Order: sequence, then C-alpha cells, then structure tokens
Amino acid sequence: MKSLPLKENLKKYSGIKSCPIRNVVSRFSGKWSMLVLCVLAENEATRFSEIGKAISDISPKVLTETLKGLEADRLVSRKLYAEVPPRVEYALTPLGHSLMPHIRGLVAWALENYSEMSRCGG
Repeated sequence: MKSLPLKENLKKYSGIKSCPIRNVVSRFSGKWSMLVLCVLAENEATRFSEIGKAISDISPKVLTETLKGLEADRLVSRKLYAEVPPRVEYALTPLGHSLMPHIRGLVAWALENYSEMSRCGG
C-alpha cells in the first residue's frame, strides 16, 4: 500500500478537530515537556527533586503539572514507594521511549540551527 505524500497527509487532516498531528504534538510540545522527557530518558527512574535539579529554572508547581500531563498521556509513569518519607520516582513508559528517537532528532536539529533561527528575531 502506497502512502500519501506529506502534503496530502497534512491536507487530509487540516480543519478536522481530531487531527492526529496537532493533537499528539500538543501533548509534549509545551515549554517544559520535552526537557522533562529528555531528563527521564537519561535515567531509568528519577525522583522529582532530581528532575528539578536537572531543569533548574522550572518551578516545582510547573514541574508537577508537567509530570501530571505526561503521566495522563501515558508517556511517563509514576511509582510511589511506601516509605517514610514517601519516595516517588518517574520513568518513561514504553510509549515515552518510542517517542524519544524523534525528540532526539528535533533536539539535534535545534542545536544545529539555533543560531540561524535566533537571527530571525523570533
């Protein structure tokens, strides 16, 4: 079965409320989501405080909201240990791991093209 060219695929979904491209990308394209995913991809299981240290300019409130969103989208799992004090660890799910090669490609492109993009004034 021959796939449609990219332009035709995009045209097919433009204007549709359930556009898979727009709806899926919006799940991890927030200001912090990709950074959180990258931190989690570097570690098997990561505590909240370690994520916060790795992304020093994210507030605890925003980190909590970001992790909850990623967990709701099944990209991140949360494991609570019955200890005193309680310990919580976050990790990528299989779905989250399957997204990472694409995010790594975007990160590589961004690093390669950042100076040119920043000259555009945006």
